Amino acid sequence: MTSTTHAATRVFEKSSVFATTMEHMIRLHQEGGPAALTPPPIFVQTHRDTRTSLSDGELEFTLWFGPIPFRWLARHEPGPTATSFADVMVRGPLAYWRHEHLFTQEANGVRLTDRVTLAHPPGPKGWLTWLMFDGLPLRLLFFYRHLKTRWMLNRMKKEAA
Repeated sequence: MTSTTHAATRVFEKSSVFATTMEHMIRLHQEGGPAALTPPPIFVQTHRDTRTSLSDGELEFTLWFGPIPFRWLARHEPGPTATSFADVMVRGPLAYWRHEHLFTQEANGVRLTDRVTLAHPPGPKGWLTWLMFDGLPLRLLFFYRHLKTRWMLNRMKKEAA
């Protein structure tokens, strides 16, 4: 399924530069996983993880928003550049979800750009997914993810010293 199959597809991006190396940024994403970067009070329950790398395999999980579960099956695949990867929703609550993790070397560190292409299902289910996975919740999610990434990279730097 491609994003062009959904008329209401939109793109969200969050970009930050981190004073780190490409090696550390990639390692953080290999070791951290989605649970490490998901803000409370959301809880991630992993059911199956067949990923062999950031860009290969599947991850089946449930996102718990309190008592409300959203089950996902995400396929990990190569991203648009050599230093990127994407997770694509195969099965889940939205009509379409593709999250690209783009890492770009810059003079003062590594730029992380999270690019999410998403579309909502029609009707009441779409209203629910918009309330849970779009607008302000989406902005807060990636604000938290970039804050937590900075914290984890700083901890990684201190442990290496």
